[in-house]
Amino acid sequence: MNINGVYRKKVITVDEALEKVKSNQNIVSGLAAAEPKRILEKLHTIRDRVEGVNVATCLPMGAYDYFVDPTNKGHFHMDGWFYSPPIRKAHKNGNVSFIPNHLHLSAVKRLDHRKPDIYMGTCSSVDKHGYISLSLSATYEREMIENANIVILEINPNMPRTFGDTIIHIDEVDYFVEVDYDVTELPIALSSDKDRKIGKYIADLVEDGSTIQLGIGGIPNAVAAELVDKQDLGIHTEMFTDGMVDLYNAGVITGRNKTLMPGKMVATFALGSKKLYDFIDDNPAVMIMRGKWVNDPYIIGQNYKMVSINTTLQIDLTGQCASEAIGHRQFSGTGGQADTAIGAQNSDEGKSIIALYSTANIRVGNGDERKRISKIVPRLDQGSIVSLSRNDVDYVVTEYGVASLRGTNVLERVERLINIAHPDFREELKQQAKELMIW
Repeated sequence: MNINGVYRKKVITVDEALEKVKSNQNIVSGLAAAEPKRILEKLHTIRDRVEGVNVATCLPMGAYDYFVDPTNKGHFHMDGWFYSPPIRKAHKNGNVSFIPNHLHLSAVKRLDHRKPDIYMGTCSSVDKHGYISLSLSATYEREMIENANIVILEINPNMPRTFGDTIIHIDEVDYFVEVDYDVTELPIALSSDKDRKIGKYIADLVEDGSTIQLGIGGIPNAVAAELVDKQDLGIHTEMFTDGMVDLYNAGVITGRNKTLMPGKMVATFALGSKKLYDFIDDNPAVMIMRGKWVNDPYIIGQNYKMVSINTTLQIDLTGQCASEAIGHRQFSGTGGQADTAIGAQNSDEGKSIIALYSTANIRVGNGDERKRISKIVPRLDQGSIVSLSRNDVDYVVTEYGVASLRGTNVLERVERLINIAHPDFREELKQQAKELMIW
């Protein structure tokens, strides 16, 4: 096969790619930094000839006109598996909506509902055998490629070449758009004093030889920093992060004791800095696998001493976690929180950890005045979405300590959660629990 000849016949421009889009079609875009920036940046330019185009995506990094400009409503609609700041801002326009999901079933259930007319994503350069890598995500991308009528990939020499379910042959791709831009980076969140206190409590729960799952933000970054004295940790995670690179370089991560894919660092997508992208590029120790496998609680539970570390926005005194919304307002998404929390508790000697600050400062009215509230509450705010049921909550950590809820009754949960609430709110919480008869 003349690989270059076959490839060249598939190369089109951005404008030619946009010509493939018709009214009332369903498009799926790659996750986070795997999204096709150049195509999405110009998608709004075809608004005068299309109506009812639906774009499903997850954690979009760009604020693209097709969904942030309210005048594009009716021409384009976005469905998100996980909200990012641009979607949160656009939500008020009425042209974006959330897809409730557990990440490991996101592709499967979406395909039961509707199949994509077009999949748009990114990939690395073609190798001498005619293979490309989907690079930064296999969360739902492979399933969409296998079911889409048309597959269009932006081929970018700057995208890292990763292994696992990301490797596909150019025969599976209908069109390539040649681009050359830097891979989207996620700024590293600095850890506060509270983050570091929480990180220390969590690190004390992680035993040598554990396999870990971490997310993003100040708390997970603080946890990674506190794990530097551990030995022989493994990685089986939804998201591969900069903190994991640091732990590997410090000799902490070896994967030696992993019972599932020993020696391999397993994730379903990667997002971070150039340091992270350089680390995973052409690195056979990192495997980017399908989300329906990586995040399947049954699969996760096969890891010995699996430790899942997630965060929440609010928790009630019985252990219900509202992790994706503030009241009724969608803020992020369920993602893999339930997947990984349940999976870790299926693991032999596994642990699931939920972390949060004990308080938050919220705006009062429309002014600049703010008041401090407890994030541990007698009952969740009206309209709250429960991301993790109280049945699936194991350890809860704030800057004031650790509450182990495993096997406890409601009265014990109330007492233990109040003990890690901010001291200024403990008496009030006790009184409210008594009035509501939460025991």
